[in-house]
Parts: sequence; C-alpha cells; structure tokens
Amino acid sequence: MTGERPIGEDDLQAFVDGRLEPSRYQTVKAYLASDPARAEQVQREIEQRDALRARLAFKAQEPIPARLRVANIIAAQRRPIAFRLQRMAAALVWLVLGGAIGAAGGAWWTERSSQPAVQMAVADSAIAAHRIYVSERLHPVEVSGDQEAHLVQWLSRRVGKPLKAPDLNAQGYRLIGGRLLPSGAEAAALFMYENGSGNRLTLYVRSSVGEGETAFRFETRGDVSAFLWIDEGLSYVVSAKADRAQLLPVAEAIYHQFETTSGPAKDRL
Repeated sequence: MTGERPIGEDDLQAFVDGRLEPSRYQTVKAYLASDPARAEQVQREIEQRDALRARLAFKAQEPIPARLRVANIIAAQRRPIAFRLQRMAAALVWLVLGGAIGAAGGAWWTERSSQPAVQMAVADSAIAAHRIYVSERLHPVEVSGDQEAHLVQWLSRRVGKPLKAPDLNAQGYRLIGGRLLPSGAEAAALFMYENGSGNRLTLYVRSSVGEGETAFRFETRGDVSAFLWIDEGLSYVVSAKADRAQLLPVAEAIYHQFETTSGPAKDRL
C-alpha cells in the first residue's frame, strides 16, 4: 500500500510473539503469504515459542524471591544507595516478567523486554570477546581442551563458582579450550567450541551475585547472535554466527548441564 512502511524484523518478531499491532496484522500475513520460505521460518519460531511456553508455564506459579520483594528492599534503605537501586531494579524486572507471563498464558520466555542494564553490559562484553578470539587461529585459548579438568578447576577458582565445560558433542561442537577474562572488578570465563565446518561458538560465564534470575534473552550484534540468562548467581552468554533456531538448542543444552552442577534440575527448560 502507498505510504505504508515496509515489513521489518520488528514486525515479524511481534507477529511471532503475538504482540503485532492490529493495523499491521493483515499486511504481515500478506507478506508471509508471498514469501513461503520466510513464512516457514516464522512458523518454526512460533512453534519454538509455544514449546517454551508449555515447558515454562510453571514459572508463573513461583513467588518472587524474598530478596527481590519491594518490602524487603525498602527495609534495607540504610544500605548504600547503589546497592538499593540494584535490588529495586531487579524487583521491577520480576514484576514486569510476571505481567508478561500472565499476558502470554504463563510463558517465562522474554525477548526485547526490560532487563537490567548490567545484563546488557555483560552481553556486550561477551560478544566483544567472541569477536576477538574466535578469529584467532594460533592462540584462541589459554588452556586447551585436552586439559579440560585443569581448565575448569582454574576458571572455577577465579570466577568463584563451580563451573564446567558443557559437553556439546550432540550439538556438533567440540571443546577447543578456554581463557580467563576481566569483567569490571570480576573475572569471567570464556569456553570456546568448534564444529566440523570450523565454525566457532563461545560460552561466557561470570558471577552475578544479587542480580536475581532471568529468562533466556536473544540478542544480535551485527552477524553475531547470542542467548543470555542469569541463574544461580551466574551470568551466561552463548554466542555464535548462527540464527536463533540454530543457537537455541545449544543454549538449552548448556542450561541443563549447569543445572546438574548447581543442584537438582528444576525443569525450567
């Protein structure tokens, strides 16, 4: 139609998430009808969304953690203001998440939703590290994958949390090794993997004490895609030159394997 803006990624993402403006719905439907390949991709994303909603529906029944309740945050007003603001921001994330869950029929899956700025900063650092080191052919890692036990012990000690190098053989990736990275005043671990085609993937992990827990979030920076989440006091970012459908199974595999390290699995994914 004359004067109507062209279909963009925001329209397609809103269509997948069920948040598309009514005035754009028929336009997007017509666009997909004219592009079978794109329509098939969108349908796959809708099916992935529905599967995640079904698996994460229980999250809507979980109470907000005590440390994130507004009353408890107010009671801690004598603490330094920066600390208080961090907790209040985390509490607001849970409140926003709760509303999104109700609107989505119990889904805990969020994309492009409001998240703490610190999480985005972690994502930026992780993706920057990915870009720098995956292109390095001589020294991509400090400790090679054939010294996995030493690598994991060393990085766990420096990060201050028990870590593991996830087994991604089922996803077609083998461990190359890893390295230690700075992350502000903290230390971060970077594990690197490679598939049979020479494509590389990285897992960035750092401590996130006091930042609560978040759902999976999908981000892109140019040609690099990433899934990020916070769980059990750790921030995770898995990055690769891959689309969301390719990267999601890897993120899920990593999540499940760290659950078995930190404690009994909670079947959140």
